[in-house]
Amino acid sequence: MSDFNDSIKYHLTGMYQDWFLDYASYVILERAVPAMEDGLKPVQRRILHAMKCVDDGKMNKVANIVGQTMQYHPHGDASISDALVQLGQKDLLIDCQGNWGNLLTGDGAAAPRYIEARLSKFALETVLNPKTTHWMMSYDGRKKEPIHLPVKFPLLLAQGVEGIAVGLSSKILPHNFNEICDAALHYLRKEEFSLYPDFPTGGEIDVSKYNDGERGGVIKIRSKITKSDDNKTLIISQVPFGSTTTKVIESIMKAQEKGKIKIRKVDDLTAKEAKIVIQLAPNASSDKTIDALYAFTDCEISISPNCCVIQDKKPIFTNISSLLRSSVDNTMALLKWELEIEKSELEEQYFFTSLEKIFIENRIYKEEGYETAPDKEHLIRFVDKALEPFKIQLIREVRDEDIERLFEIRMIRITKFDSKKADELMKDLDKRIKQTIKDLNHLTDYTIHWFEHLKETYGAHYPRLTEVRNFANINVK
Repeated sequence: MSDFNDSIKYHLTGMYQDWFLDYASYVILERAVPAMEDGLKPVQRRILHAMKCVDDGKMNKVANIVGQTMQYHPHGDASISDALVQLGQKDLLIDCQGNWGNLLTGDGAAAPRYIEARLSKFALETVLNPKTTHWMMSYDGRKKEPIHLPVKFPLLLAQGVEGIAVGLSSKILPHNFNEICDAALHYLRKEEFSLYPDFPTGGEIDVSKYNDGERGGVIKIRSKITKSDDNKTLIISQVPFGSTTTKVIESIMKAQEKGKIKIRKVDDLTAKEAKIVIQLAPNASSDKTIDALYAFTDCEISISPNCCVIQDKKPIFTNISSLLRSSVDNTMALLKWELEIEKSELEEQYFFTSLEKIFIENRIYKEEGYETAPDKEHLIRFVDKALEPFKIQLIREVRDEDIERLFEIRMIRITKFDSKKADELMKDLDKRIKQTIKDLNHLTDYTIHWFEHLKETYGAHYPRLTEVRNFANINVK
């Protein structure tokens, strides 16, 4: 036994360099940091793919979705459930039903067996398309999962992300849906653009040091505070992003204990919207109290963005403008791919419709030798020879598999064949093919129409909630 132990020696430096580096790389690439291509972390990508697999237009229990996702994600149900709730709270990709928690108060969602979800129309239109998805095997080799989802929208900028890996973190703030569409249109038209964060909790922001979301920038966020008519009461109607009404009230009570502000009472009346009512102490100035709330409580906080994403299996630090440009370029490439697939499918439909018309109208199936062919190979050769005078009318050469498809046409369809309807279908297909070719030749204009369509269809649901303004410096003394 001693000989066995003596023969195995581990060097701590080697273990640290190899094992810890492998672990750190895995956490960065496979868990915490989103991909540039689709703006998603692996768990989010697997959730959306699993939801697509079970999608039938109806709501599904979150517990069921979590179980489906575990076929692709080897990290347990709690991490999947938490990620799904966070996706649902962003109100973009998932339609939610039940108690999904409250961003304002920090209350958590109900248990997965009590709440339901389904993919939104926006997700089905812009995020998922099996025809333009590259696939890989899942961790156990039993299922296929997407390497990246074919997202035709700057999803990462709309949702924002926060992730902490080993020695690396990513923090990208959410931006307004309509303003993202406008910025994409400006970029496609070769015009200047700028983007500033917009938070679901509202509030006010100072973006003078935002630095386009790059590492080293900072953004100040304030609650929205209004005075009552008698100047004896203050009302906080919006709280800073990342904070909650509970945290804001706790910070106010601590500031009162330290003598920083003079108040008599604080009430939390938050329901669907935030509402914290502060009753001032006698003779307290409402203006000075507001300044003190910003200076000494969580009514004003600072956030430092860190625009870190995975590109080509490596983490890179970039900025919001570069992310938008890369995403729009990716959208254009995906739209081109979809158009090429559509063109190919339309041409195949046109080809077979014309081939079928020739086969039936010229009664090739009735020619001598058709029914007496000894085997399928001879029959294919016979039909191919019979089609020879008509091949000049077809848009591509006839293959053996095309002729085999002719054999599958039922007699009832042959007897009821309507040549006029076939001509109308071919005319319509030809028109659609020409339109697809035109779109491919004017891809930038086609992409512009795509973003205009997204804004017109979904934009009304996403008004700007956060006011952009410059904050005056507060004299703390």
